[in-house]
Amino acid sequence: MAAGAPELAVPVAARERAVRRHRRVPLELVLPGGFLVVLTAACFLWPLVRSMPGPINGNFIPDLPALSPGHLFGTDPIGNDVFARILYGGRVSLEVGLGVSFLGTVVGGAIGAYAAFKGGIVQAVIMRVLDVFLAFPALVIALVVADNLGKNELDVIWAISFFSIPANARIARAATLRQINQPFMVAARLGGARDGWMLARHVAPNIGPQLLTFSLLGVPVVILIEAALDFLSLGVPPPNPSWGNMISTGYQYLSSDPALVIIPGAFLLVTVMCFNLVGDALRARWDLQ
Repeated sequence: MAAGAPELAVPVAARERAVRRHRRVPLELVLPGGFLVVLTAACFLWPLVRSMPGPINGNFIPDLPALSPGHLFGTDPIGNDVFARILYGGRVSLEVGLGVSFLGTVVGGAIGAYAAFKGGIVQAVIMRVLDVFLAFPALVIALVVADNLGKNELDVIWAISFFSIPANARIARAATLRQINQPFMVAARLGGARDGWMLARHVAPNIGPQLLTFSLLGVPVVILIEAALDFLSLGVPPPNPSWGNMISTGYQYLSSDPALVIIPGAFLLVTVMCFNLVGDALRARWDLQ
């Protein structure tokens, strides 16, 4: 017995190193996640703790260049502070992106899990209806719904959710089907547990990480769709700022002041990239468990 002890030390130590390595937050998650935290704090908290000009007042000298005193990104041709408009526009993009992802995760996840639990004709009908929505390009559905609902942030969230909910429902259904025949599910069913209790107690915690990862990967798609709607004047209407309509408005002055397009475009690009990196990092991290 004593002779065998040193042989067990190597795999035990290797497992401990693997656990410690797994618990460390990887750099590919820290950097993009840190940027998103700073951006969110700036968009939502900066105007509360520091006096800022309004995004639509037009109280300043027009066409000031970037790094002008009191105007980090300068002013636009109407006299609005570009930095203030970037923060307020980022608030819109984050609210739409996270709002659509929340709706998709909760509503789509519930629909998909319910379909998997019921099975049979109920599952077939639900999934065929969802397939009809998924057959259309997301932007086309969003254009049609946004044009009929109206032009404001809440209507944009509902419009894009028509794409997010079916996609999340399919992910939830596939994940739930893998859980149904697990021993703990069979034991709960034999013990007389109701479907609703099993969904809340056993299914939701097990499919939650997969849905969360998928939702995070969907946030950049939602932000780009929202920006496209704003660019096409079907989203948040000017003069209220959003990154999409800032790019659309700045395009008219592209030759004389390209910064009006470059600055919101850069924030849009980096934000989308960071959400993709965070989603990929979380997916790789949870796939190891």
